[in-house]
Amino acid sequence: MPELPEVETVARSLYPHIHNCVFTRAVLLLPSTLHPLSLPLTSLCGMRIDKVGRRGKLLVLNLSPTSMAGKGRLPEYLVVHLRMTGRIFTRQANDEQGRHTRCLFDLNRQDGSSIRLFFDDTRTFGKIFAATGPLLAKWPFWHELGPEPLEMNADMLARRLKGGRPLKTALLDQKIIAGIGNIYADEALFQSGLLPMRKAGSLEDGEVEKLLAAIQDVLRRSISQCGSSIRDYRDADGNVGAFQNSFMAYGRGGEQCKICGHIMQKCRIGGRATVYCPNCQK
Repeated sequence: MPELPEVETVARSLYPHIHNCVFTRAVLLLPSTLHPLSLPLTSLCGMRIDKVGRRGKLLVLNLSPTSMAGKGRLPEYLVVHLRMTGRIFTRQANDEQGRHTRCLFDLNRQDGSSIRLFFDDTRTFGKIFAATGPLLAKWPFWHELGPEPLEMNADMLARRLKGGRPLKTALLDQKIIAGIGNIYADEALFQSGLLPMRKAGSLEDGEVEKLLAAIQDVLRRSISQCGSSIRDYRDADGNVGAFQNSFMAYGRGGEQCKICGHIMQKCRIGGRATVYCPNCQK
């Protein structure tokens, strides 16, 4: 599943294609793709894309009405949850839908030309949500999202890492910290030298500072390399990421540690495959 760096990369690569574009048509090809709380996708027609951003693992388009917008409740946001295999990208205005296209949108540019925005999803777990602010607030996942890791300080993280849950499980909890998944939890724990099964509430102040520094460093380095492409992930231009070439822990169970040479161990924590070095992580 795309994590924070991958969704950030999608947002950055999508921005030059759709910023200031206006929706003229929206077609829902798979009804289950639409979030249950969503406004009809037809309500997007006449809405301008003011911003292309991200919240946690969610792609967020900020919208404003033009003179062509309809009446009644109008969406302020288009939120896209890519989940496991979702992809969002633009093509020429006359390009046809593909086998896995779940939604498509026609957009007008400021120069009068048109493009088509596609949402493809092989495994159909992704969601599209045309939302007002109050509608978003009713979505528990959105409402309960924790702070952004790149905007946190050590005191904030320390207050959220409480109790006896394994540290790895706490980092994956989107209510504690938004945007981190299996890849970057393993990488950050390795870099900070902390065991993933350690109790989250047992960290001392210096360890929390080291963990936060590792989280932020790993995320920033991955963003600089356009994320990690393991299976399906591509940015909005169809390019793969490169950070998978820098993995120190994730997916390296049974291999030698790149730091000390010990064999990397693999276990399951909270139902998630976890890799760590028993020598470097204490």
